[in-house]
Amino acid sequence: MSLSTPQALIYLMVSVAAADRTMTDRELRRIGSVVRNLPVFGEFDEQRLPEVAQECAEMLAGTAGLKAVLDAAYEALSDGFADTAYAVAVEVAAADLFASQEELRLLEMIGDRFSLDALSRAAIEASARARHRTE
Repeated sequence: MSLSTPQALIYLMVSVAAADRTMTDRELRRIGSVVRNLPVFGEFDEQRLPEVAQECAEMLAGTAGLKAVLDAAYEALSDGFADTAYAVAVEVAAADLFASQEELRLLEMIGDRFSLDALSRAAIEASARARHRTE
């Protein structure tokens, strides 16, 4: 399966939201907000979001599961999108103001799959904490 850049990023966000087996309203709203506001989604038809999320859910439920999603996303994204891939995944994990162990493990897997260095990961995570801080 060949994904577009926006589809690949949505697959990563949906995977993070589903990592702890509970997709919260905050996570779903954050995915919608990311799709509406980031330039990388400028040509993406937001009305397709439920369809793309369902495709991802089906892939996650398949025999190859998460590996298939990570492989498809990796194939679709150029090297210049490693930080973007990690950033959108972190956005979803941070939406609940708490990241479960499953979400943290998936973030680690995404960072590893995209060969994102530890300093870049830390900067992206710190930025997300700053954006989501309420007190």
